[in-house]
Parts: sequence; C-alpha cells; structure tokens
Amino acid sequence: MNSPAGPLAGLKVIELGQLIAGPFAARTLADFGADVIKIEPPAMPGDAQRGGGDPLRKWRLLKDGTSLWWQVQSRNKRSVALDLRQPEAQDIVRKLAAQADVLVENFRPGAMEGWGLGPEVLQSANPALIMLRISGYGQTGPYRDRPGFGVVAEAMGGLRHLTGEPGRVPVRVGVSIGDTLASLHGVIGILMALQHRHKTVGPDAPKGLGQVVDVALYEAVFNCMESLLPEYSVFGAVRGPSGSALPGIAPTNAYRCADGGYAIIAGNGDSIFKRLMHTIGRDDLGQDPALGDNAGRVLRVQEIDQAIGDWTQQLTVGNVLAALDRAGVPAGKIYTVADIAADPHYAARGMLMQLALSDGTPVTVPGFVPKLSLTPGSQRRSAPTLGQDTEAVLREVGVTSEQIEALRKRGVVG
Repeated sequence: MNSPAGPLAGLKVIELGQLIAGPFAARTLADFGADVIKIEPPAMPGDAQRGGGDPLRKWRLLKDGTSLWWQVQSRNKRSVALDLRQPEAQDIVRKLAAQADVLVENFRPGAMEGWGLGPEVLQSANPALIMLRISGYGQTGPYRDRPGFGVVAEAMGGLRHLTGEPGRVPVRVGVSIGDTLASLHGVIGILMALQHRHKTVGPDAPKGLGQVVDVALYEAVFNCMESLLPEYSVFGAVRGPSGSALPGIAPTNAYRCADGGYAIIAGNGDSIFKRLMHTIGRDDLGQDPALGDNAGRVLRVQEIDQAIGDWTQQLTVGNVLAALDRAGVPAGKIYTVADIAADPHYAARGMLMQLALSDGTPVTVPGFVPKLSLTPGSQRRSAPTLGQDTEAVLREVGVTSEQIEALRKRGVVG
C-alpha cells in the first residue's frame, strides 16, 4: 500500500543557501517526505525591487511577481525569513540545527564558520547532524575560497570542452546542469550518511553519528566524464567536441529528415546495427564482417553516417521513427517543451502534474523522480511565500510570540 508521507517522513532538514544547488538537493528530500525548513533573507527597507528571499523567486518568467520556477524548486518546503548577519538569527539557526537531522548549505567556504554555524559548532550540540556543503571547489584545496557557479564548474569539470561543434565556440547545456549534478551527488551523500548514522547508534551516540558531506560543483561534473581521464593518462588522447555524435561509439547521431527536423538514432549495438542497415536498405553494410562490432564501425563511421543520412533525408521525422520502431532500433525526435507537454507517455508516467497557483491559474509542473513503488514522492505543500512559516517554526524551538515580535521589530526575522 502506498504511503503518502514518503520514505523520508520524520526527517527534519534545514536549508541554508539559495538559487539552485543546495535548494534542489533539499527539494528532492522534501518531495519524498522530509520536513524542509528553508531559511531566506527577509525583505530589507529600501529594497522594494528585490523584495527579499531567495533570488530564484525572481528568476526567469514571473507570474504576479514570482517565478514559476519557484513553484517547482520550493514545493513541500516551509519558509522562515531570517537575517543571518545578526547574532539573534544565528542563534535561532543553532536551535533549529540542534533538532534537525540534516543541514544543507551552499555558501562560499568559511561563510558558515563566520556566522558561528560551522560543523564544529553545530555537531558539538547535535552529533547526529549531517551537513551537506555544496560549493564551487570544495571545502579544502587551493581554490576553496574562489566564488564558484555551475557554469564555471561545467568548464573546469571537462563538460564545456566537449560540447558543441569542432572548431566553434564551446557551448553550454541549456540548463544549470552543473548545479543539478552537484545537488544529486549531495542527496546521494546524505542518504549514505544516514545509513552510516543508523549503523553507529550506541550508548555514546543515541541517534548515531552525523558527518559532513562535501560536494564540489566541478567534481560532480567531472565524476560524469566517463573515460576522459584514463584515455588521456594511457594514450595522451584529449577528446574534443564532436557535435551531435559520440566519439568512439557508432553509429549514434542526429540525422536530418525531409521535413527539416532531426531524428536521433542509436544503432550502436551489434544486432541493432544489422536491423538498422536492413531497414534503410543497406544490408551490404549490415552483413559486412568488418562492421560486425563497434571497433570496426568506428573506423568507418563517416560512411555509415552518410548511408543513414541519405535514407532519413527522404522521409519525415515521423516516418523515420515509425520505421525504426518497427525494426526495434532505438530512435527519437528532439523534443521541445511543447512536445513534452503533449506527450502521452509523460502523462501516463505522472510527469505532467496539474496544479493551481494561489489565484487559481492552472500550471503544469514536473512530477516526481525516481518512481518508488511503495513510498512515492508527493506534493504536500505548495511553494511558500517569503517567511510564511516563520512564526510556526520559531515556536517549535521555544521562541515565544512576544520574542518573535521583538525580533521582527529589529529586523532579525521577516
């Protein structure tokens, strides 16, 4: 029977940080049941344009002054507005961390320590606390103090050099993939640390031992670079951009069709290649012993790509995909978001969630990943307004209504 609470129900997470990497990691935990308390800067006098809060609230397309991205990135979270520059706010975070299981932060190394919120302080009060620290270059090393954004990490991690056409300016992936990869590595680290914590429960550690999960943006990118480094270390090979193809694997490419669109075709399995060649009327290539394995096909990849391209240019994308589907050859079209929104498979898999904004405006947002059979992800709360839960959360750690009002007058809380 499915559990609406999720597998992480009962886990309390404090989110410090903003924009993408830390908040995405915390959102993933929240989607599967964790109680995520997001700490945001309150609106400051004279700062009406920004209005306080995570800058992501104002990024990309806005509806009634709030980013639609915010509705995805901050679902299932509670918002507390605190000015972390003030000692009283730092003391509140220490109280929250003393009761929490996980703290997520993505400030530049040293910022948390400067506020008296480093792991030495927080874990001395709560030895079971797990701290995820996401930064550009990690908490150690000669580059630790440099400011780091995902786009820079994508370049340093090796991804940008491989992306684009040979001889052209390297291009970026159209989303913040460096931040997202770091977030997912962070979630993996948290789950590993929770497992370790369970194993260390004992008389001296009633809740087990927490630890620090140190994720560098560039390392998360580099960890996905497959054989890039060993090929260089053994052969001195420096792989470069290859457009829509994948070096050393053939055939796999984007092929132009008669209607101007492109079909992505991956015919790089040995038996798949034979079926592909039969479908395009080139059994001479499919039955050629020299092309029976990937190594042979790589040597003649231009010839193979030319044969496939000659075939696809005679057909529309739809007809190409229909023929390859019948033949059992992996292929697909290049989707726009309009294609995604209209696709029945996305809908059947629950990936097009229909919600309503506070004013009733319908909005479609991505569903939950991964799919768990017994404890799936769920939306329990809409993305919060700035400081929506400040009073409720502070009362949970013993701050009275009178104290909250006094803190509000001094600008400590929003």
